[in-house]
Amino acid sequence: MARLIPGWLAHYPKDKLGADIAAGLIVTILVIPQSLAYALLAGLPPQLGLYVSIFPVIAYALLGSSMVQAVGPVAITAIMTYSVLSPIAPPGSSLYITLAAALSLLSGLMLLACGALRLGFLSQLLSRPVISGFISGSAVLIIISQLKYLTGVVPHGSNSGELLLDLLEKLPQAHLPTLTIGLLAFGILAIVRLALADWLVRVGLSKAGADFIVRLMPLVVVIVGTLAVIEFNLDHGQGVAVVGSVVAGLPGFTFFVPGLDTVHRLLLPAFVMMLIGMVQSITMAQALAIKRRERIDPNAELVGLGAANVVAGFYGGMPVGGGLSRSAINVAAGAQTPLASILSALAMIGVVAGAAQWFERLPLAVLAASIMMAAISMIDLQALRQAWSYDRADALALLCTAGGVLLFGLEAGIGMGIVLSMATLLYRTSVPHIAVVGRVPGTEHFRNVARYEVETLPGVLFVRIDERLFFGNLGAVEQRLTQELERVAGAHDLVLVMSGVNLLDTTAVEVFGEINQDLAERGIKLHLAEVKGPVQDRLMKSSLWKALTGEVFLSANAAYEKLAPPEVWCPEI
Repeated sequence: MARLIPGWLAHYPKDKLGADIAAGLIVTILVIPQSLAYALLAGLPPQLGLYVSIFPVIAYALLGSSMVQAVGPVAITAIMTYSVLSPIAPPGSSLYITLAAALSLLSGLMLLACGALRLGFLSQLLSRPVISGFISGSAVLIIISQLKYLTGVVPHGSNSGELLLDLLEKLPQAHLPTLTIGLLAFGILAIVRLALADWLVRVGLSKAGADFIVRLMPLVVVIVGTLAVIEFNLDHGQGVAVVGSVVAGLPGFTFFVPGLDTVHRLLLPAFVMMLIGMVQSITMAQALAIKRRERIDPNAELVGLGAANVVAGFYGGMPVGGGLSRSAINVAAGAQTPLASILSALAMIGVVAGAAQWFERLPLAVLAASIMMAAISMIDLQALRQAWSYDRADALALLCTAGGVLLFGLEAGIGMGIVLSMATLLYRTSVPHIAVVGRVPGTEHFRNVARYEVETLPGVLFVRIDERLFFGNLGAVEQRLTQELERVAGAHDLVLVMSGVNLLDTTAVEVFGEINQDLAERGIKLHLAEVKGPVQDRLMKSSLWKALTGEVFLSANAAYEKLAPPEVWCPEI
């Protein structure tokens, strides 16, 4: 039994109990509107967002490694669920709910498998620009999807561009009371996000207190909007759309096995959801751990997130993930350990059992405004500016991923980003950086002759290769060596500085064997310098090592002194 108890619980510090209790209660209250909103965003009944804020949260808290990351309904998984399932079944239908549960179950099983096989390193396979482009493109999709609730107009189209154009054409037909409520809610939330925190700090409130009030305001807006609908009978009298019936009470666990046809249809979307969830959850957990001077276990994160999604498949039927806003609320509320999340889940049971019906007259326009404001914060223009100024290839990957998401869908968008990133990586490795180097006067250091004033030896060429050597870049290496040797009058020695070479594959060894033989026929010796230990261990087993016409030097400077004429390095002789 002791092995089944998480370490943080077995050695729980009693002085943190008060903070965790307070954080759990605060988080429960603040995430209710968010949970309802993301369930509707996913095309599911609103109460499902509350259901998956209970037992999936407990599963992650017991199995994950982050002390403060909060799991639950999140915008990315919600919009992915809607994008995948809406072409297959009508949103909100029993088939749709079953497919959502199957999607959660499949992605959870994949995450569990990756965690069990210790594949946490896979989270590093997607570059930050690709992830940023995917999230930014998804955020724009979220915004477009919520405009119908904000305006009361239902647009039609096969992609985001057509939906937006159709909405603009129908905008004069917007439902005025709905539009008024939505714009008021959006405007208040925008002012709160942009200016309220700074104003509160200027009037004397602490920054932590100001941030907490800012995070509390969406709930205040939801409550005020709901009270306005009730007071003025806006739903029945003016036709303002509201959440509607919210089923009260706790559901039971529904264990099921998806059919082969369902698995085949959802396998690729579940894999994409697993990959995005993996990267987002581990990245966020690491960021939170760094701020708190803690460490996380990526594999435990996968197990925790996988277990949360498996439980969500059987209880609630909505995929979950590590939520940025939920985690921020958890931290701002003062959470110290996962006990805060467990207490929040237990408190949510009380909400679902006795208070869910309070949200039936919550206007959808207010929820849409809240979702849109959260989505706007997900659009990462700063990442685009940084990538554009530092590496245009990364910026192109970001833009193509975001554009692919908007034009062709989530799976195609992330696929385009991955393909472009891999193509960039292959191009860079196929054209390695190669520098002709010389010795900095008065030192033992060697630098690029194009950047520094250096000393060189007549007839001796020092070349540094800064890339692993494999079948894909050997042509470029051969061509560059030939060009540089042609520039050296009376060349008789070639020294390859291998400090930047981590690997030579079989093809590379054979090619360099041919280069060694060709140079020997031209009266040029091939030397190696600064060969790394693992590379040398493998080279010593090859035919190249025995056939090498030159020597293997410990350093470039040792080669320089050995090959230099006596008058160069010993002028007193």
